[in-house]
Amino acid sequence: MTDSFEFREVTHFTAGAVGEPGQRVFYLQVGDAIDMVTVKLEKQQVEALAKFLKGVLDDLPDSSEPATATPLTEPAQPRWTVGQIAVGVDEAEARVVLVIEELVATESDEDELDALLDDEPDGSKIQAHIGVAHAANFIATSDELMSKGRPPCRLCGQPLDPSGHACPRLN
Repeated sequence: MTDSFEFREVTHFTAGAVGEPGQRVFYLQVGDAIDMVTVKLEKQQVEALAKFLKGVLDDLPDSSEPATATPLTEPAQPRWTVGQIAVGVDEAEARVVLVIEELVATESDEDELDALLDDEPDGSKIQAHIGVAHAANFIATSDELMSKGRPPCRLCGQPLDPSGHACPRLN
């Protein structure tokens, strides 16, 4: 059974993290006036989506509102874990269309081939139509989240742990 949602009039779109740097769990929330959904995802997915949205916003009309970071709405109880995120642009409406798909585990290569050929997805998905202001706020939120993470090693770029760092460039 899939747990899928479509949000045409998004009122809430953000990412957030719970926990200490190095142990944080990242979440994505999207919702409208009726419902809100929280899903779990990786830090790299948040960062990549924000980077992509920055490029998309260059082609859309500017929002008159300044971008501000948007916090998670608590409690953040994820429905499922994100696998793939697809981004499109509805230029006529000046909206970004996101399709966020659930990570679905497969047991073999044959299962993966069957899944590609199957018209019905096995996993859940969220389709969200977000405005320029929500996209800009997501970028601001992502930038704030990334700045609160562990600092990178100046030699290799990997995150530094408080307990030490075995830098591969020093071996």
